[in-house]
Parts: sequence; structure tokens; C-alpha cells
Amino acid sequence: MIAVFDTNVLIAALITEGICSKLLHRARAGEFVLASCPFIMKELRRILSKKFRLADAEITSAMEPVTEAVGRIIEHTLKIKGVCRDADDDNVLACACAAKADYLVTGDDDLLILKSYQGVRIITPRDFEALFV
Repeated sequence: MIAVFDTNVLIAALITEGICSKLLHRARAGEFVLASCPFIMKELRRILSKKFRLADAEITSAMEPVTEAVGRIIEHTLKIKGVCRDADDDNVLACACAAKADYLVTGDDDLLILKSYQGVRIITPRDFEALFV
């Protein structure tokens, strides 16, 4: 099974002890393949820097569990435009499609409302965790 985590899921995994951190642990343990792309990784670094005001060394340290969990970084040129209100969400969708992911895991209502896109099921972290119970 292949999954892509939206940036909000990765942030939640890093800053709280909850479902998202549990899912990141599952990815690190190899229970599924976590795929990502340069866009998501760059966005994650940007949010850690701007919103959480972490220094470069702190960002590198915070990113370690994510880089350990990600089984594949997808370099792609797939463009998706106008599916979501936010162009960043279109980029996340493109990553999931290019990765041939089974699931896009997100807390973003703009993505969740789609339910699926080109064969990728779009679900919440709680619903994704339920697949393992």
C-alpha cells in the first residue's frame, strides 16, 4: 500500500503525540510505503521555519523522522490545475497521482471533499489509521 501525507499531517506528526505521529511511526516501521515529493518536503521545511520559527539545525533535526519514514521521493512533472481552491493542494494531489498512491492522507477539507481523484482515495488520518486495526 502506498500513501502520501499532506503537509498538515506531517506537521501534526512532528508536533503532537496522536494519530498522525502513530501513522508516521507505522511508515517508519514499513507497514506501508510513504511517498512524498520535493514540493511537500519543501513546504514542510518552510512551515517549520516561518510558522514555528525553527532554526536550520532544528528543522534538520525535526525532519529526521519524516525523512526516515518516506520510502520514496517522487520527482515528477505532473501538473494539476484548478481542481482545488488552493494551488498548493493541486500540487499535493499531483504528488499522490504521480506516486500512484492508494491513499492521500489529509486533514484539509478542500481535499477531503473530493473523496478520490484519479484512483487515489483521499481520507483523514483517523480513517487511514482504521485500516490497520
